[in-house]
Amino acid sequence: MVIAAPSSGSGKTTVATGLMAALRARGLRVSPHKVGPDYIDPGYHALAAGRPGRNLDPWLVGESLVAPLFLHGAAGCDVAVVEGVMGLFDGKGVTDFASTAHVARLLDAPVVLVVDAARQSRSVAAVVHGFATFDPRVRVGGVVLNRVGSDRHEELCRAALAAAGVAVLGAIRRDDAVSTPSRHLGLVPAAEREAEAVAAVDRLGALVSRSCDLDALLRLARSAPALDASAWEPPHREARGRPVVAVAGGAAFTFGYAEHVELLRAAGAEVAVFDPLRDERLPGGTGALVIGGGFPEVYAAELAANEPLREQVAAFPGPIAAECAGLLYLCDELDGRRMCGRVPGRARMTSRLTLGYRDAVALRRTPLTRAGERLRGHEFHRTATEYAGEPLFRWDGGHDGYGDPGVTASYLHLHWAGAPHLAQRLVSSSRSPSVLR
Repeated sequence: MVIAAPSSGSGKTTVATGLMAALRARGLRVSPHKVGPDYIDPGYHALAAGRPGRNLDPWLVGESLVAPLFLHGAAGCDVAVVEGVMGLFDGKGVTDFASTAHVARLLDAPVVLVVDAARQSRSVAAVVHGFATFDPRVRVGGVVLNRVGSDRHEELCRAALAAAGVAVLGAIRRDDAVSTPSRHLGLVPAAEREAEAVAAVDRLGALVSRSCDLDALLRLARSAPALDASAWEPPHREARGRPVVAVAGGAAFTFGYAEHVELLRAAGAEVAVFDPLRDERLPGGTGALVIGGGFPEVYAAELAANEPLREQVAAFPGPIAAECAGLLYLCDELDGRRMCGRVPGRARMTSRLTLGYRDAVALRRTPLTRAGERLRGHEFHRTATEYAGEPLFRWDGGHDGYGDPGVTASYLHLHWAGAPHLAQRLVSSSRSPSVLR
């Protein structure tokens, strides 16, 4: 089932994460998914479900891969919960492409609409009626009322929805104890909160368990027909010597799609995770680096203090693939603090949010790209970089990135399942341990 809402801030993450935890507590194997490119919500989903949270994004991977990627993630599970993005019909530009509704149609899955009932009662039925009838290809199977103020408030909302013929599957009271801390790009990632995040997810599970009709929700989920698709599998390729690809992790680098590691391994690599905040050396035999997204601006002082690792990264002779946070870490400076100096430029925090899908064209050959190649990505940051020379990528109205024969670095987040040759290129260009001595 797909957990959607009329707008952002209605409580989708509360309900989706809590539902995953509640169903798991019942002994069910739960497959967690998120519509769109977001990395943070899947971290909480993973805590709730006990397995990797996976993204479903038609823009990044193409419509034809959404169902196969879903089936890949849901293999061996009893129930799948898909958290939507923004409002149900909000997609790219003025269309609903890559919206929650789009993904629900591709999966032929029923939708549970989470409605913020605060400051309204009978009007809830009008809102739900509009969403339920707007697109007949999208099946709204029921409603969860959020932020209900009292028994009387709940009675009024339920009566209005009963008259409209829409099932109420849950009613959640206002509870400040279940709030999750946020900062400049949304929720604080679960990996940064550790035990606190586990406790928060447990509270969400208990809240949904006592506030929602889990049996009715399961019946709705079981009404989804079987998909006419085969599960995605990463293409396998042999690599000489099984090169080591080191992937940045830890609190500063929490953004990554589960399929990326699977693709690297399928391409013949051994994947080793390292933490730039704590580790003073790269993993032994490292032949390539992947430095993904996260919040290096929050940990700039700690990253700068780890001089031994910064020097190793600066002198690393193998290929490097860096996205967003990785780009900042490779620059000369971040907010005046010394970084690795592998990318000749400076980065700084700003008050401006840069957000959106990009249809980018690569301008030169790098470890991942070839000149003239088109890649679809996503930007989401409040930092800016300044460096000389031609950018690596251009698109309508914009440009970004740094590239040379050893480095692919930009703000663009790419989903390699939609371009599996990227992982294969990185692995095939990895340096052997003998070269790295």
